[in-house]
Amino acid sequence: MIVELTLVPDGLSLAAAITLVLAAGITSFITASLGAGGGVALLVVMASVMPPLAIVPVHGIVQLGSNGSRAMMTRRHIDWSVISWFVPGALLGALLASMVLIRLPQDVLLLTIAGFVLYLCWGPGLPKQALERGGVLVAGTVTTFVSMFVGASGPLVAAFIKQVHTDRHRTVATFAMAMSLQHGPKVIVFAVAGFVFTDWLLLMLLMISAGFFGTWAGLQCLNKMSNVSFTRWLNWVLTLLAIRLIWQAFWGA
Repeated sequence: MIVELTLVPDGLSLAAAITLVLAAGITSFITASLGAGGGVALLVVMASVMPPLAIVPVHGIVQLGSNGSRAMMTRRHIDWSVISWFVPGALLGALLASMVLIRLPQDVLLLTIAGFVLYLCWGPGLPKQALERGGVLVAGTVTTFVSMFVGASGPLVAAFIKQVHTDRHRTVATFAMAMSLQHGPKVIVFAVAGFVFTDWLLLMLLMISAGFFGTWAGLQCLNKMSNVSFTRWLNWVLTLLAIRLIWQAFWGA
């Protein structure tokens, strides 16, 4: 079978395609240097220029590439003990979500996520027990469950991991690996559901490539930061994302 590659899929303009490629690079830089925020920012850009049915699956592929490349570049800093307990939690969360037959109120989910993010940024630190194996298992379960209903689990995962680690490199690396594990199953689900990824293949490859270079540049910036400065920036980035979730819950934009 011959796959015809096109930079401009149906429903998209050339200007929009170029905007998406540039946005992928810039938002990857943001996440690599500040710890979070790029995925949500890219989703906002995509929602403004792409056909609605293509936004979530294409975003999932691009974020899988972005997080995967960041995890690869920072692999020596990944906390595999956290990941080893995050994985079964993620699988459990996906299973529980598949068993829920009702549609959960999105505004309630968004407000709950925002509340937890703000607490994890500005409230008292979590008890030590919550940051050990059982706590990581619960975090993996809850965040994956939530991600099946709203595309806003990234800030919650980042806020939790920053409680586990004070070292900026371990925070960024472990977060990248955790999000790669959450985006992977989504891509499979959309493929099984019949989304034609080949129509968007060239654009996705260019966005992933731009994300690779954005990640590399962001990590250079991260290397020049102190852990204290990184934590301060990450707290404010997550706070702005939480405020956006609250706005979205009440006004749906």
